[in-house]
Amino acid sequence: MTGEPRIGDVFGEMLRDAYAVKTGIGPRPLAGGRLPRPVIEIIERDDGLINGAPAAHYLDEPEHWQPYDHRAVDRVRGATLDIGTGGGRIALALQERGVPVTGLDISPGALRVSRHRGVRNLVLGTVDEHAADDRRYDTFLLLGNNLGLIEGRQRAPAFLAALAALARPGAQVIAHGTDPYGTRDPVHTAYHELNRRRGRLGGQLRLRLRYRELGTHWFDYLVCSAAELAELVRGTGWTLADVDDRDAPYYLATLRRAP
Repeated sequence: MTGEPRIGDVFGEMLRDAYAVKTGIGPRPLAGGRLPRPVIEIIERDDGLINGAPAAHYLDEPEHWQPYDHRAVDRVRGATLDIGTGGGRIALALQERGVPVTGLDISPGALRVSRHRGVRNLVLGTVDEHAADDRRYDTFLLLGNNLGLIEGRQRAPAFLAALAALARPGAQVIAHGTDPYGTRDPVHTAYHELNRRRGRLGGQLRLRLRYRELGTHWFDYLVCSAAELAELVRGTGWTLADVDDRDAPYYLATLRRAP
């Protein structure tokens, strides 16, 4: 035994169990073999920090959303790609509004949950892989803090190029981000400084997810300020058209392509 997790579909297994606890559909994880056990997402950072959070929010109905989620979906227009669709909470709401929406995710298990909940159009893969398909969109959504999928300076140009390949003229990206620099927590401020010494953006996280005996590979996930985002998109064909920071430190960033 190595003490290391087995690499697997962490997000999919976690959502399957959270959905079973929420609905009673499927075998539920039980504590002591009797009581429903809370489904907790474990996030491990490369400096040793470990955080945990209930996974149930990935399945929230609109009445339980944060205000910025409502403002984001109100900005949607045309054919929409929900990137990192997870349990399909955003895609379902848009579908009910009559929006032509496709959910994209790299987790087969998450897509199974989304399909069971009623999301009709789902694609397994990354944005780069989907860019090879003959599909075009007017709106791209990166909600649930999924601006982080840009990863950092090295990945941002390729990620935004993949979106551009999928974009119709005048397309928009609506992304939820978090400004990481308001904290005074020394655990986080020290990590920002460590990142800068390594030539990375301060909020560029190196993470892996854990659930039960499973883990993901280590990956980068970007938490950045709006000013840093503006630098990342410069010269990519996308422009930072609007920043809604009414719920600071959370913000909605709207990127636009030239018409």
